Amino acid sequence: MISAQVWADAQQLWDFQQMQHELRPCSVAIGLGSHDLGVADTTAELFHRGMAPLIVFTGATSRTTRERMPRGEAEHYRERAIELGVPSAAILVEPRARNTGENIQFSRALLEGQQVTVSSALLVSKPYEERRAYATARKLWPEVEWLSASTSSTLRDYIDSIGDERLVVDMLVGTQQRLMLYPQQGFMIEQEIPNDIEAAYARLRDAGFTSRLVPETLQRP
Repeated sequence: MISAQVWADAQQLWDFQQMQHELRPCSVAIGLGSHDLGVADTTAELFHRGMAPLIVFTGATSRTTRERMPRGEAEHYRERAIELGVPSAAILVEPRARNTGENIQFSRALLEGQQVTVSSALLVSKPYEERRAYATARKLWPEVEWLSASTSSTLRDYIDSIGDERLVVDMLVGTQQRLMLYPQQGFMIEQEIPNDIEAAYARLRDAGFTSRLVPETLQRP
């Protein structure tokens, strides 16, 4: 069980990640690979709502998905979307990306190779990574208008769906660290981080929620 202070701090980081973008139809929806099939579900829902005529699912595997998604995150996302009624012809698969920067770069190359004109994109991620994904995409593909989207969920409901509250808090802390670190390394646009968010992050880090932190010299978005 996590303490009341940890819960309050985690809630602050969770809320900060939510971009609250007003969604509208875009050229393409890009679903970022991860352990969370909810990203595929939300991307499929946006397709059915007419928010994008084309989907790109991007992602290889990671230490958290190697066993659960042996064919690769993007391929498992594609299979899930087809189960949910998305035509296979409306889905492109980018199977190599292993981090958020590669998700954007490789998706761009795939779309350009398919001669798809992209002026705007729905960027679909896990709920606690909306801002991180947006900041990365804005840096690496600035010509596109980006709108962030994720599964609508409370922190409590998301933790219950994952089944590991400590892992979710660790991920929140890791995501916040990257928002603070990577702009200095040229991987993201700079964003204003409120003092209360920095303080919540520091308390969680000092409390030991550190499994998803990266060394400050690591050159990877």
